[in-house]
Amino acid sequence: MARSLLSYVMVAVGVSMAASPVASQPALQVVQIETTPNGFTSPPRGWNSFGIQANPETTSSFSFNQTGVISQCDVLATTTTLKDAGYVYCSLDSGWSVGGNGDEYGRIIYDTSVFDIPSLADHLHGEGLLLGIYVVPGAFIADEEKTILGTDVTIGSVCSGDNGLARCNFDYSQPAVQQWHNSVVNQFASWGVDLIKLDYVTPGSPSNGANLPPDSSGEVTAYHQAIAQSGREIRLDISWKLDRSQEYFDIWESNADSMRTDQDINNGGQSTFVSWETVQRAIDNYRQYITTVMQYNTTLTTYPDMDNLFVGNPASISGVTDDERQTIMTHWIGAGANLIIGSDLTNLDDFGLNLLTNTNAMAAADFTARHPIQPRNPGTGNNSSQQLQAWIAGPDASGTAMVVITNYGPDQGQGGFGTSLAGTQTVNVSWDDLGISGTFNVRDIWANEDRGAESSGFSVQLDDGQSVLYELTS
Repeated sequence: MARSLLSYVMVAVGVSMAASPVASQPALQVVQIETTPNGFTSPPRGWNSFGIQANPETTSSFSFNQTGVISQCDVLATTTTLKDAGYVYCSLDSGWSVGGNGDEYGRIIYDTSVFDIPSLADHLHGEGLLLGIYVVPGAFIADEEKTILGTDVTIGSVCSGDNGLARCNFDYSQPAVQQWHNSVVNQFASWGVDLIKLDYVTPGSPSNGANLPPDSSGEVTAYHQAIAQSGREIRLDISWKLDRSQEYFDIWESNADSMRTDQDINNGGQSTFVSWETVQRAIDNYRQYITTVMQYNTTLTTYPDMDNLFVGNPASISGVTDDERQTIMTHWIGAGANLIIGSDLTNLDDFGLNLLTNTNAMAAADFTARHPIQPRNPGTGNNSSQQLQAWIAGPDASGTAMVVITNYGPDQGQGGFGTSLAGTQTVNVSWDDLGISGTFNVRDIWANEDRGAESSGFSVQLDDGQSVLYELTS
C-alpha cells in the first residue's frame, strides 16, 4: 500500500498561533463537541447487524437470531485489540421484536422465536459488552384498544392514522404519549438495554417506502425524556439523513446522542457490503452536515452517524479497495462519527483489524470525539466539495489539531464535486489553507514514522481513493 495512503494531520500549535487569522483565506472557526443529552462524551464503538441482514451473501453462515448475534459479538469480547479499542456495543437492527403488536399495554416485545433479550443482555454484560436495539416511531395499530400502563388512556385515543409500518402516529401534545414511551423504555431498561436506535424519523428519512408523517420529531424528544426518567444509562441514536435546518437540528442535538447524516450506505442484497460511489456520497453528506450546523453553533452536543463501517473484511467482500477502506476509516474517525462495524466479525482480515484498532488511529478518534473535522479546500481554504480535499479538526485549547488530505478519485455520480481526475494527483495544502501557522515535526500515524519538520504545508502524491495521516508537534 502506498506510504502516503492516509493523512491525518494532528497539529500541536500554540493557542496564539491557532487564533491568528490568515488574511488571504477564511478564518478557521474551531468546532467542538461537548457532552451529549444523555451524558456521553464520545461516540459509540461496536457492531450492528444490519449490514449482514441486508447483504446475506457476504456472510452465508449468519442467521439473525440469538445464536448468530452471539457468534458475531463474542468476537468483540475475545479479540483483545477490539475490546481495548472500545468496541463494546452489540446492536440489533430491525427484526428482533414482534412486528405487528405489543404486550397487553402496547409495549414493544421481543420475538421469542429468535431472541431472549434479557438473557442476551446478561450474556453480553458478562463479557463486558453492551446491548443495542432498534425501534421506529409510533405504537401498533393493532394495539389501539389497549390501555397505556399506569393510565386509563387507550393508545387509540392519542395515536391515529397509519405510518406504513403497522403503526399509528402519536399526538405528542398528549401527556399519555410520554407515559407510553416511559413504559417502553422502562421495560427496555429492565431487560438491560444500553442503546436505542430510532429509525424512520422525520423530517428526514427520504425515499422510505412508508407513509411517514412530515414531522415525528416529538418521538425523539419522548424517547430522550423516557431515557432520562428510566434511571439507566442509555444512548439514543436517530436515523436517517435528518433535516439539518436549525429548527430541527436544535431538537436533534438537544435529545439524541448521535444522528444520521446520510441514507444507508450498504449495497442492499449484493455480495459485497459497500461501493465507493456511495462512500463518496456519505463523505459529501458529512461535509454538508458539518458546514451547515457549525453556522448555528460551533459547540455541538450530538455526534454524527455516517452509517456502519464496512472496512473489516477483505476488499472482495467489503466491496472497496484497501486504499478506499483506509480512507473510509479515516473519515469516520475524523468526523467523530459512530464507529459501529457492519462487517462480518468472524472474517476480519489483518488489514481490517488494524484499521479498526490501530492505537495511533484510536487516539486520533479520541481527539475528534471532541473536535470533528471540517473541510478546507486546498488553495482557497473554502468548504466546497472537491476531489482533492483537505480537512482540519481543532486546534483544541492545548493547540493540538488534526488534518485529513484525500484524493477521492473521479466522481462516480454522487460525490458532489463533479471532476474526473484519474490516477495519481499532487495535492498541495498550505498552512494558510488550513488556517494555522508554525513549524511542526511531522509523524506518519499509520506508518508510525517520523517525517521531519514542516513550516508551510504539504505536497502529497495520492492515487484514486487514497489519503495520508500525520501527527505534527511544534
